[in-house]
Amino acid sequence: MSNRYAALEARVAALDAAGLRRQLVALRPTSATTARAGSEDLVVFCSNDYLGLAAHPEVQAAFLGSGAGSARLVSGNRPAHVELEEALGEHFGRPATLFGSGYAANLGLLTTVLQRGDRVVSDALNHASIIDGLRLSGAERQIVPHGGDTESLPGARLAVTESLFSMDGDLADFTRWTGEPWLAVDEAHAVGALGPDGRGLAADRGVDPDFLVGTLGKAFGAAGAFVVGPSALRELLVSTARSFVYSTGMPEGVARAALVGLRLANAERRERLARNAARLRSGLRQIGAQVLGEAHIVPVLTGSRTMQVARALRSDGVFAPGIRHPTVPRGLERVRFTASSEHTDEQIDRCIAAMAAALSQTA
Repeated sequence: MSNRYAALEARVAALDAAGLRRQLVALRPTSATTARAGSEDLVVFCSNDYLGLAAHPEVQAAFLGSGAGSARLVSGNRPAHVELEEALGEHFGRPATLFGSGYAANLGLLTTVLQRGDRVVSDALNHASIIDGLRLSGAERQIVPHGGDTESLPGARLAVTESLFSMDGDLADFTRWTGEPWLAVDEAHAVGALGPDGRGLAADRGVDPDFLVGTLGKAFGAAGAFVVGPSALRELLVSTARSFVYSTGMPEGVARAALVGLRLANAERRERLARNAARLRSGLRQIGAQVLGEAHIVPVLTGSRTMQVARALRSDGVFAPGIRHPTVPRGLERVRFTASSEHTDEQIDRCIAAMAAALSQTA
């Protein structure tokens, strides 16, 4: 009898042969910055929990309530959703709409504000959720080089960019995106961590984007995401965004935890995050590592030896998996470190020393 799934198994084998098969690692957190994997005790330097709020007792205690049971338009709208959207709207100054994930938020936003025949300009390094949202929108896409020329802006309906880029760790130059088009900014890695009151990089630069996407599962320590924009956008998202209309509402406990995280994401934690990120960056540069970007995402280019470096780090008690193609281009593989406000100086220095040893061992 023929193997019904031979084609799928062949694709798995091809991933293995190319060294691109991904594996899940079960981590049991033991603090804001540490975890156990089996019998291994690890210091975690790859989490997007930038302010350590996922481990905060008040955030954890807020995870109470039921699942929504249905889409919010059917029977799944809960007081916790309303309270969180109102708090986000007050914080960001315009109506906010909740989504189950950052991916769903970008798909919902872009397929709602764009129509077939519209032209949109997008940074070449934008996140996969932006890329997929643009494809599904049917709009004409103009991809501009990362950090490069934006002569294609005239006549476009929308320009879209991340603020803090998730893989390169650099900051958007908002002067590139001035002009006629609407501006959509994905602030997933910036809200809570950067800007006045944690309102993101655009607010820090004095820019008021037409549409802002933020996540609740990074600096705010919970899960899910939100879109901020004009009142008309809110009405359209609720009525027409497929990733909102046809998705079960956020569990009540997640919404309540995010509400607590929004309150706890304060200036003191942001200051500690900035200090720790600077210490980590400086130390990695001092050992000769090729460090990219700015702020609290700290990628180190390691090329073809990336997975060896990541294994050496883990054997030294530091958890920071390697990032490979197709997430990043071939030849630009990297170990992507992230800083937390809760990392201690000793943990940061341990990470730097482990990276120095890993680079030496794999040279």
